[in-house]
Amino acid sequence: MTRATAPAPERTSAARERLLRTASRLFYTEGIHAVGVDRIVAEAQVTRATFYRHFAGKEELVVAYLRAQDDGVRARLGVEPQDPKDAAALLRAMVEGMGGEICRTGFRGCPFINAAAEYPDPAHPVHAAVVEHRAWLEGVAHHALERSGHPDAAGAARTFMMLRDGAMVAGYLDDARRASDGLRAAVESLVSAGSADRAIVADDTVVDGGPSAAPRR
Repeated sequence: MTRATAPAPERTSAARERLLRTASRLFYTEGIHAVGVDRIVAEAQVTRATFYRHFAGKEELVVAYLRAQDDGVRARLGVEPQDPKDAAALLRAMVEGMGGEICRTGFRGCPFINAAAEYPDPAHPVHAAVVEHRAWLEGVAHHALERSGHPDAAGAARTFMMLRDGAMVAGYLDDARRASDGLRAAVESLVSAGSADRAIVADDTVVDGGPSAAPRR
């Protein structure tokens, strides 16, 4: 899936990449508001003039940081599958990827949740970038659940996001492995519940004399 609004074309250069790479590391490990432009410029070894050639200001750099995080997630997921079996496998692959992220060294929570906490105003471009990413991620889960035949794909996708958010927070505050395993088990139950519901509906259709029932004499 593509973003609803494509970002403006960006000028690519070694200096810009250093700025973005440096900012991404500092924003994630120390917090966005805790890191100023002077610190980023110094650690990226560029001048302030170079910084402002590539970014109008710090907020634009923060949005670029979140866009880069979003691009990474989209690239790891790849193309959404059309086959129902592959759709269910995609959900499991998403969970495995999240579990790996939670358990990696230096994990400090979800960068999007962290950014939203620092920019609570829904009208702010940084908050909007967070909302856009989350809407896309929930949409991927929704489509996968729908294609796999879940009877309440929209509700299950919202549950998926809550499970994901909880695991991200628990993975940082508590035991990462336990959070990862808990997420995997909970999502598996969510997918399995959809399969069980479909089986019950199919059985009821037969009993009630639906299309699959034998004709009455």
